[in-house]
Amino acid sequence: MNKILLNYILKNFLKTFFIVVFIFYCFGVILNLFEEIEFFKNLNVSFLTPLMLTSIFIPSMIIKILPFIIFISSMWFMMSIRNNKDLLTLKTFGYSNLKIFLILAFTSFLLGWIILIIFNPITSSMSKYYEMTKSNYSRDIDHLVTFNRNGLWIKENLENTQRIIQAEKPDGFDLIEVTIFHLDDNSNLIEKIVSKKADIRNNEWLLSDVQIFQPINGILTGKKLNNYKLDSIYNYEKINSLFKNFDTMSFLDLTLNYKNLLNNGYNKPFLNQSLHSMLSLPFFLFLMTALASIFTMNTLKKSDNFRLIALGLITCVLTFYFKDLSLALGQTERIPIILAIWAPVIALSFFTFIGVLQINEK
Repeated sequence: MNKILLNYILKNFLKTFFIVVFIFYCFGVILNLFEEIEFFKNLNVSFLTPLMLTSIFIPSMIIKILPFIIFISSMWFMMSIRNNKDLLTLKTFGYSNLKIFLILAFTSFLLGWIILIIFNPITSSMSKYYEMTKSNYSRDIDHLVTFNRNGLWIKENLENTQRIIQAEKPDGFDLIEVTIFHLDDNSNLIEKIVSKKADIRNNEWLLSDVQIFQPINGILTGKKLNNYKLDSIYNYEKINSLFKNFDTMSFLDLTLNYKNLLNNGYNKPFLNQSLHSMLSLPFFLFLMTALASIFTMNTLKKSDNFRLIALGLITCVLTFYFKDLSLALGQTERIPIILAIWAPVIALSFFTFIGVLQINEK
C-alpha cells in the first residue's frame, strides 16, 4: 500500500509540474514571438525563423524561473489533494505532513540536479545557436566581438576605414599582445599597430611598448613608441558584458572546464557567479517546495484557497526581490559574490525549518 501511495504522490506531483512548465512555455512563446517578429520585420525571412528562434530561446528562460514554477506546482498539487480529501486519506495510511513534504521536497531537489546535468547542456547549446543566428541578422554586424582559441577578436567600422583588433588574452583591465590592423574600403592595409599591452578600462585605450607599421612603396616601415592612445567604441566594461550570458554556458562546462575557462581569459567573478547560481538551483527548488508546504498544510479549509494563492504570489515576489537585491550587492562588491548567491538560500532555510516543524505538529 505504501508503494502505491508513494507512486500516487510522485506521479501526480510530476504531472502537475510538467503541466505548469508547459503553460509557462506557451506563454513564453506567445510573448517572445512578438519581439522576434519585430526584429525580423524588415528582413527577408519566413515566419518559421522567428518561431524557431522563439522555441529554442524559451527553455533557458524556463530554467531561470524554475523556483517560481516549482512553487506554483507544489501549491497546486497540495491544494488539490487537500481540497479533494486525499490529504486526509494519506494521513490515515500513515503519511504525516512532514513525510509528504519530504517526498515532494527531495523530488524537487533531484529534479534540480537532473535539469543541471541533463537539460542545461542542451538549453545552453540552444542559446548559443540562438545568439549566433541573431547576430547573423543583426543590423550592428559591422561591429563584432568574439573570443576563441586564437584569442580576442574585435571588428570596428570607422569612417572610410575598418579596424580589426586581435589580442592574445585579457588580463584584468589590459589586453596582452595586441595587434591592430587599419584597412581601407578595399581591405588594403593602411596601418598595423603592435603593442605588448593595452589598457582598455576607458574608450581611450592606452597602448604600451608600441610598434607602428605603414606600407610605403609596398614596403612596411615602422617606428617605435613607448605609449600610444587609440580611441575605440569598446572599453573593458562593454567587452566584458558581451560575454556575461549565463545561458550559453552549461553547468558541465563550468565544472569540467573551469580552469581552462580561466586560462582563456574569462572573468573569475563571472565564472563563480555562474557556477554558484547553478549550484544553488536544487536547493532553491527544495526550499520553494517547503514554502508551498508550509502555506497549504497549515489548514484544511477550502475557504482559505484565495488567501493562500495571494500569500504565495506575494512570497514569490519578495523571494525573487531579495534574491536580486543580494546578487546586486555581490556584483557591486558590497559583499562577496558567493555569499550574495547563497544568502537567500540560507535565509529561506531558517524560515522553512521553523515552518516545517509547525506543520509536523498538525
